Amino acid sequence: MEKAIIGKKVGMTQIFNEAGHAVPVTVIQVGPCTVVQKKTKEKDGYEAVQLGFDAVPERKLTKAEAGHQKKAGMTEFVRVLKEFDLDASKFEVGDTITAEMFAAGDRVDVTGISKGHGYQGVVKRHGAKIKRMTHGGGPVHRHAGSMGPIDPAHIFKGRDGAGQMGNEQVTVLNLDVIKVDAELGIVAVRGAIPGPKGGVVSVRSSVINVKEKGASAGISNNPQKASARVNPQKASARNM
Repeated sequence: MEKAIIGKKVGMTQIFNEAGHAVPVTVIQVGPCTVVQKKTKEKDGYEAVQLGFDAVPERKLTKAEAGHQKKAGMTEFVRVLKEFDLDASKFEVGDTITAEMFAAGDRVDVTGISKGHGYQGVVKRHGAKIKRMTHGGGPVHRHAGSMGPIDPAHIFKGRDGAGQMGNEQVTVLNLDVIKVDAELGIVAVRGAIPGPKGGVVSVRSSVINVKEKGASAGISNNPQKASARVNPQKASARNM
């Protein structure tokens, strides 16, 4: 079953697994989320579910946002609305989704807005090299340098340059769910996720299918390589 929920980034910590190894995790305060709208193929041409998160007073919403939620019969209004590609037949408007939807061992994709760093130069934004500090370098040590070739005498689109850094949507794929605390509404995922502390993120089932390795994993079916495994005269066989 496809899973999805909205939450807030709490911060990073570490959890010790059964082997005693420290696992770096990001703690996400997820849900409770309310199903605000269902999209169906008959009416909308596709299937999806719209979830609402982060309760706010009605006065903090526009009339359009408040009217949309009143149409769904909601008494508590929410600030964040996100649509997910889920099977609409398994949800009803007004249903509540909590952290219990996920379990340890699940693989998820986390989407958020990265930290904004303002307008930055090529050194900080793209890791460009600083010019040498001697022999007439002048006040251009952190400049990008020459980019325009003689022919066709213009800068190609997409070259590294100064500009806005961060503050864009970023998705981190295939993270392991290490721990779920349904009582506190917390999901801990392995590794880092985009955004500052308190930033809104969406967590959904990973689009990457990880296949479990079988018993014969790592053994080639190539007959030439197979001959090396049975011929002790070959160096590759002696090194096994």
